[in-house]
Amino acid sequence: MRLLRVAACNLNQWAMDFDCNTKNIKDSISRAKAAGAVIRLGPELEITGYGCEDHFLELDTVNHAWECLKELVLGDWTDGILCSFGMPIIKDSERYNCQVLCLNRKILMIRPKMWLANDGNYRELRWFTAWKQREHLDDFLLPADIAEALSQKTVPFGYGYLQFLDTAVAAEVCEELFCPMPPHAELALNGVEVFMNASGSHHQLRKLDLRVRAFIGATHTRGGVYMYSNQQGCDGGRLYYDGCACVVVNGDVVAQGSQFSLRDVELAVAQVDLDAVASLRGSISSFQEQASHKIRVPSVAVAYKLCESFNRQMSLSSPLKIQYHSPEEEIAFGPGCWLWDYLRRSGASGFLLPLSGGADSSAVAAIVGCMCQLVVKDISNGDEQVKADAIRIGHYTDGQFPKDSREFAKRVFYTVFMGTENSSDATRSRAKILAEEIGSWHLDVSIDGVISSLISLFQTLTGKRPRYKVDGGSHIENLGLQNIQARIRMVLAFMLASLLPWVHSKPGFYLVLGSSNVDEGLRGYLTKYDCSSADVNPIGSISKQDLRRFLRWAAVHLGYSSLKEVEAAPPTAELEPIRSNYSQLDEVDMGMTYEELSVYGRLRKIFRCGPVSMFKNLCYKWGSKLTPAEISEKVKYFFKYYSINRHKMTVLTPSYHAESYSPEDNRFDLRQFLYNTRWPFQFRKIDELVHQMDGNKVALVEISGAKNVGATVEGGMGVVAAGSGNPSAGV
Repeated sequence: MRLLRVAACNLNQWAMDFDCNTKNIKDSISRAKAAGAVIRLGPELEITGYGCEDHFLELDTVNHAWECLKELVLGDWTDGILCSFGMPIIKDSERYNCQVLCLNRKILMIRPKMWLANDGNYRELRWFTAWKQREHLDDFLLPADIAEALSQKTVPFGYGYLQFLDTAVAAEVCEELFCPMPPHAELALNGVEVFMNASGSHHQLRKLDLRVRAFIGATHTRGGVYMYSNQQGCDGGRLYYDGCACVVVNGDVVAQGSQFSLRDVELAVAQVDLDAVASLRGSISSFQEQASHKIRVPSVAVAYKLCESFNRQMSLSSPLKIQYHSPEEEIAFGPGCWLWDYLRRSGASGFLLPLSGGADSSAVAAIVGCMCQLVVKDISNGDEQVKADAIRIGHYTDGQFPKDSREFAKRVFYTVFMGTENSSDATRSRAKILAEEIGSWHLDVSIDGVISSLISLFQTLTGKRPRYKVDGGSHIENLGLQNIQARIRMVLAFMLASLLPWVHSKPGFYLVLGSSNVDEGLRGYLTKYDCSSADVNPIGSISKQDLRRFLRWAAVHLGYSSLKEVEAAPPTAELEPIRSNYSQLDEVDMGMTYEELSVYGRLRKIFRCGPVSMFKNLCYKWGSKLTPAEISEKVKYFFKYYSINRHKMTVLTPSYHAESYSPEDNRFDLRQFLYNTRWPFQFRKIDELVHQMDGNKVALVEISGAKNVGATVEGGMGVVAAGSGNPSAGV
């Protein structure tokens, strides 16, 4: 037997905080050694942090990374353990995203990333060059001070693997696993048995299964040990890196780290038998045949043994049942952990939330409550870093620390109901009860006086006083009066966040939380610079439908039972007067349902549909219920208001990324913000299609007779739908 103990890490790194990152790296190595591991794998770009973005273009960032690597290699950290460190490196005139493989105070090899992530949230080609030379390894001249300190002038640089006396090990960096022709395929044919994937992969609802299936697929048919390490936490931006470090052997997951955690360092450790890899490969005839005429991959010979021989006191790691969270749990734990990192690293003393009693703000409140529960739970489990941060943020003295989530929430969380004459008693009551369940410091404020003063000022300036629609006012007057209320709430929220800590003799400031969801952002159903404008927004990339499911889950599993009533209430902005014959409702105001918005959002972003393509897809999806003309009107209405309100995305509060159809403007969804909102060319094409379909329907009626037409034209697409199988499956 060739026994090998390996450790893959979840590390909570912070972009550009080299002290923090180096500390976590050292801690992970110490824990790996204590567990008996001889290979330690850290996340992608772990020394600098993955999210440095344009800081990668600064020479200081690269130089500081070398200084940290020097400290790691000169000490005893790599004694007896192969360590893979992620950092940027400049070779000649190019900058590469690299894994630096070190052992026994020497750099064995530098492996540059060959396939860069450059879509969605990722812009690696902005900062790095992809390594394209596959035939040989270059001699890389180490920086002078590093070379002198290590007594090592050069190191092999490029695509290749390490050939030890008893096994072969190679790196495969993040995106390379998911490309059409991943390196591990030909590396396996060259005899590589252990693959190390250092990653910087972010959380997205329902995404983890795709990643785990890739690990399993990499070794299921060709054998091997696949190690996966990831960043975990908020490293300074909109993304939450969701950990889930894994070790997979021959298609079986034998070690899995947490997906959501407040811990800075976590290891997934496994004991594996490499003879099991050799046995599987030897039993697959096609593997043997392909290996016999493989393309040679360069290697670096290392005169060192990693494996132990048979030891009956050492047990092998067994296959595990993969741990997946439900989407409701992901909404609770992902944004909750992200908020904790943001809070502890921002210097703030807590959060302030305008709590309306509606679904969105109540969901944000529940997420903060979940954060408080996680903090108390981790402290009770002995996490000293979480404890130290909680004591500092909550301003505990005399050896006290959080033991109850409601008590902790009272110290770090303000909620404010900002009522007007248009607010109902029901929403006021729901906000108060939820605040009590969570434990927040709750305020109930009337802002009618401020609104009246502004309207009076306007009347003094213009001689006119605007009226609501229900009182005979125009659309412009009605909208203006709603926007005044919304923007006053934003001003009041920031005033309270900055001054309430002073009132309560607390140092620091509070961060204002936003609560607009992804569907409202897509439709533009929010006031620019209203209380959706905040410091951060934990639900800005989560759909209304998912939030409602989360509310039902949180009512039971977080213990906030009042959320059942919140979820059951119809969504309303409560910005217009309530009358016996009129009540303002969000979906009526928007002219579309939240369910429809989710469909539009997925077609627009995920399936990259313009107006015409969206119309065609929806004819398949909705054709049994709506006519082509009705679908046409819905598509036109959506694109009209999407484009009218697109400018709001440019100033929207930075939000936690969780949904693949997010319209977030920073980097995920890059589009112009000035449109011809009439879409004349596209809408004309839709009209032509509608006319053509109506003509086909009439022709079919004349040919087939009325009794057979229903089966033929169901779906609103004429003969196209008749032979299309399951046309909605692709949508």
